[in-house]
Amino acid sequence: MSGAVGLSPAGIALNFEKDGAQHFAGVLAPIDLDDLEAALSSLPDNQAGLRLRDIPALHPILAPSGCIGRIAASLLGNACQPVRALLFDKTAETNWSLAWHQDRTIVVTERQEVEGFGPWTVKDGLIHVAPPIDILARMVTLRAHLDAVPLGNAPLLVAPGSHRYGRISEQDVPSMVEQCGVAACLAARGDIWLYATPILHASEAAAEPRRRRVLQVDYAVGSLPGGLQWLGV
Repeated sequence: MSGAVGLSPAGIALNFEKDGAQHFAGVLAPIDLDDLEAALSSLPDNQAGLRLRDIPALHPILAPSGCIGRIAASLLGNACQPVRALLFDKTAETNWSLAWHQDRTIVVTERQEVEGFGPWTVKDGLIHVAPPIDILARMVTLRAHLDAVPLGNAPLLVAPGSHRYGRISEQDVPSMVEQCGVAACLAARGDIWLYATPILHASEAAAEPRRRRVLQVDYAVGSLPGGLQWLGV
């Protein structure tokens, strides 16, 4: 991949303000990881991706004062809230790849026709809608790593700086990745990656598949227009 940069705790660091992504090494202590695994213990472990909802044990962890939420709050302020959470569990049996794309949808409580919002979809029973890009541009996404992600275990790939280009058409994605280059977001167990929600990202199938559990959480500040409401976590 042109312009590829492999990142590790000893490697080249990305800066959120410039690149739209930043690595926070070792921020989850062993007790935090124990709490997180306990909160997720009731979930099925044979699914590649789960959209999470109504897990009370996650609330203090994801709150702005929690071990994960405080990273989002350091950028968005203490009024931020977790608005969507997913658990990815990549194993040798669920070793998928994901093409370059932007995250373009949010989850709301019910459908309301509001100018600039659409199309609408339903995934796992949750109502998703594509909002105006300025809403996504004010959001951040955190990835908390429960397992180590070396280069061979399918780290998230990001195109640094691509979040600054707004909504990128599918036909322009390859040239934008070429222009921005590629960084591999390596992680140790207990690390967190923070990135701008609209950043271009991808994931290859693991060359050396091992379990790779990642809790991904979107954060936002403020309410939505026209009676729309964040579903939350």
